[in-house]
Amino acid sequence: MLGLCRFSYVGLRGYQVEHDTYDQRRALLYDPDRLARRWTWFTEVTLPAWREQNDPDFTLVIMTGPDLPDPWLSQLRDLVQQVPQFRLELVPPMERHLAACHAAIAPHVDPEAEVIGHFRHDDDDAVAVDYIKTARKDFQRVKGLWRRAGKLALDHSRGLMMRLDAGGLELTPRICHNMGVALTVFLRPDLPETALHYDHSKIGQWMPGVSVPGPLMFIRSIHRDSDSGAMGPGHPFQMQPEALDQQLWRRFRLRRNRLETVLRD
Repeated sequence: MLGLCRFSYVGLRGYQVEHDTYDQRRALLYDPDRLARRWTWFTEVTLPAWREQNDPDFTLVIMTGPDLPDPWLSQLRDLVQQVPQFRLELVPPMERHLAACHAAIAPHVDPEAEVIGHFRHDDDDAVAVDYIKTARKDFQRVKGLWRRAGKLALDHSRGLMMRLDAGGLELTPRICHNMGVALTVFLRPDLPETALHYDHSKIGQWMPGVSVPGPLMFIRSIHRDSDSGAMGPGHPFQMQPEALDQQLWRRFRLRRNRLETVLRD
């Protein structure tokens, strides 16, 4: 299980919002106020469940540029020293964004593995504490599809859309197919590809896919700095507020009151 998380990486492609020059992209991504906000989302929303995965056998590569300003770069260096599964890759700006992603991932691919479970993870989203364990277990149940095609997408599609605006923190339970978060792309280790090589919204064009609609497996965040502010297609379902708060803690190690206070500040 091998994932890629881009933290304010200065690349011209690979994002919804595009720029004409690296300087324009860098000015947006490295704005000090924006970096402070992104670090808050990263540490308060993303990290808690990654720190407590009940299957520790995974690697999450954090990709950023070598000129990321301090204190953010130093804090990332400290973080990878604290969490054994994290790796930091400093990739200079590259014209081809997918080549940059491959440059970050390639040193961590085990060539002796039978199959690599690639996943992408945005620095403001969250997966449940059993994402790694569940993805590995569910893959074994559908491994025959992967053997036949050489590629397979495994989508854990039940989650929460978390929107922060002037009105506060809103959590919407939703089943969303192939959102990107909690979507695992199983590939042979000799393929020069990562999860980001496939547009998650169109992944059925390239490989068979299996959707597992439970339990809660992801949180997708929507806020002023989101690359894409749209909730996208999906199917809402109901959860009582008390049950929702309980699941926030059990599945993601998050407390609503703390999130609302810290993220609003």
